[in-house]
Amino acid sequence: MLLAALLAGSAGAAPAPANVAPTQTVAEADAKLAQVARDRAEAERKYAVQEAVCYEKFFVNNCLDQAKEERRLTLSALRSVEVEANHFKRKHAVEERDHDLEERARKDAEDAAKQAANPPKPRANPADKPAPQPLKTTPAQRQAEHAARERERDAQRAAKAGERAQKVERYQEKQRESQERQQQIARKKAERAAKQAKRAADAAAKAAADAEKTRQKGEAK
Repeated sequence: MLLAALLAGSAGAAPAPANVAPTQTVAEADAKLAQVARDRAEAERKYAVQEAVCYEKFFVNNCLDQAKEERRLTLSALRSVEVEANHFKRKHAVEERDHDLEERARKDAEDAAKQAANPPKPRANPADKPAPQPLKTTPAQRQAEHAARERERDAQRAAKAGERAQKVERYQEKQRESQERQQQIARKKAERAAKQAKRAADAAAKAAADAEKTRQKGEAK
């Protein structure tokens, strides 16, 4: 798993920061992002299990702190992979766009050069048909317009990606808050159960002591 590769060689305490291997293809970037999503879910599941185990130990806070730190380091390593993969995809998209623009500009320049080298032959009777109309826009103008449209589309895609990221973050925050509320409820139930058990034990001990006193008085008579 990607998570195992990032945290390889670590044991016990905090591992050293992972060096993210550079992405080579878009397919590899997509695979990394998919694996990050799976590993992040697994880290949250593992933390929930560790947290439940901690409440059964004597040093609860120390156990919880270790579990939280392990989760933080794991999520931080996964975030590094996610950032690198997304950066590669954005860079690749820009490079492809620039390549397309260059190719279109080259073809436009070739077409313009061919038209200049081979102008249309004069007509026998120019009055029969109208003369060819000049191009409404030049190749440079078309390139500029295409680049402007691409920038607008990139801005729209970035805005939508930001909205999706905010929605995911809000959902994760709600999940964490729900888990914390459930944990608080479980702690309160455990505390009440412990108090009730203590009161029952004290009452039983008192009843036994009273019974012993009564027995001793009876024997004394």
